[in-house]
Amino acid sequence: MGVHLRTSHFIYEIGTSDFLTSFFDTIEIRLTKGIFGKKYPIVLNEFYNGNLNYENLDKAEKELKDIRKRLSKFKPSKVVWDKYNLNKMPPWGDNISSDITDLSNYYVTSEGKDLFEVIFKVIERAKSEKSGITIE
Repeated sequence: MGVHLRTSHFIYEIGTSDFLTSFFDTIEIRLTKGIFGKKYPIVLNEFYNGNLNYENLDKAEKELKDIRKRLSKFKPSKVVWDKYNLNKMPPWGDNISSDITDLSNYYVTSEGKDLFEVIFKVIERAKSEKSGITIE
């Protein structure tokens, strides 16, 4: 079963739970030196735990923009599939599209969309609905 992001009225397909966990693990290991949640408290604490409150949508968006910018400096080979086993590779190994040039565009949803773009769209939708976001 796939993982979704849900606002009060809409559902957005993301991919597998391993895929989304890898996204958060990559942020933690590559950008925070393994100090989970200190640098990006909204994304790595609240959002990672499955609920992003309406009151924190702007903060999350700001953190995600910084995360995306900083991930652009890492080659795709620096992806973290499992923070507990840094040698573990994604199921597809290093067989990735030539469109993927760095970690800022590495994560593509099961529907073929850039994960950051999907999250930003979900944040905008949640703001318009005055709702939070849930990972399901």
